[in-house]
Amino acid sequence: MKRKFHIATEDEILNGETTDVYFLRTEKVLRDNGKADIHVTAEVTASGLPNGYPWGILAGIEEVAHLFEGKPVDVYSMPEGSVFYPREPVMKIQGKYADFAKYETPLLGLICQASGIATRAARIRKITPDKLILSFGIRRMHPAIAPMIDRAAYIGGFDGFSGVLAEKLLGIPSSGTMPHALILVYGKQKDAWIAFHEKLPKEIPRVALVDTLADEKFESIMAAETLGENLNAVRLDTPGSRRGDFRKIIEEVRWELDIRGFKHVKIFVSGGINEQSVRELLSAPVDGFGVGTYVSNSPTIDFALDIVEKEGVPFTKRGKLSGNKQVWECPNCLMHKVTLSDAEPPTCSHCNVEMKPLLQPLIKDGKIVAKLPDVKTIREKVLNELKKLSLD
Repeated sequence: MKRKFHIATEDEILNGETTDVYFLRTEKVLRDNGKADIHVTAEVTASGLPNGYPWGILAGIEEVAHLFEGKPVDVYSMPEGSVFYPREPVMKIQGKYADFAKYETPLLGLICQASGIATRAARIRKITPDKLILSFGIRRMHPAIAPMIDRAAYIGGFDGFSGVLAEKLLGIPSSGTMPHALILVYGKQKDAWIAFHEKLPKEIPRVALVDTLADEKFESIMAAETLGENLNAVRLDTPGSRRGDFRKIIEEVRWELDIRGFKHVKIFVSGGINEQSVRELLSAPVDGFGVGTYVSNSPTIDFALDIVEKEGVPFTKRGKLSGNKQVWECPNCLMHKVTLSDAEPPTCSHCNVEMKPLLQPLIKDGKIVAKLPDVKTIREKVLNELKKLSLD
């Protein structure tokens, strides 16, 4: 079967065709040997998080709901945007294992990558809670998943993204400035900036890229003098190989703009931005960051799906905790506690308040029963929770 792009269709994902072959063989063995009716509880956990992170942000749940819609299973899940910790279930599936075995691979794929991106985005947002942060990383990843990348970064707390399709699917305007190519095609910076200003709608911020043909400081002055009050910001996309002391470059730009009466012009930086560089520039006169590959290529969360109960009896493999469980969260400090699912609500040992159950019905008998909040609501949840978390 010849295709122009090596991607799966929605129907192929929903039919379990993106699974690993051993799940199909497992299903055949179970059905051929009278084991297809064995009922299990399986849970999704991460034994650890990338780089020793203490917490993660769960993403991809809306897609999981659609994956299991119409399947003869019950699914319980933490809400999308929830904080989670290692070794606790973020989701559990109940049903005949033969009915959902082949969906393990797409299930994990939907949440492992999205949660990794949302987690790293949330960490950057935690470092700098008040400055503009945009997702600029889709050019480094397969275009088929561009909307997922932008959505997950937005859920993690970013203010926006550059992707056009994400704008269409999420209903949130995409953001961006201009590429170096625009200036190179025109041949002169001024001509490109003027054309950008004259030809694009007024609601698009006038942000001039100022490191194409000359020193950032002098191009910034040139851009400000060219567009005057119409210039909203300058963007320094200086690559690390030419950056030197980036803080000093930024401080020089700010100084030269200010003394010429261009205090209204903001400074936006991009190009190799990561957690370390954001920390280093916290006290610099930077108004916003464009974060690319560091977030779009975030390490995945290594979730795994394991059977923990068979026919109502606790049963699992070594290294895992058996039994049908619930995860409880303190609404004040976000501390979690794992118990069996039939336990009474525990009290937070730190805040002395009753903890709330996190694993809530998502699918019942194949029907979506949970409210699937819009992406803005999920993002607000994450931003509120970040206020209660530490990065270490």
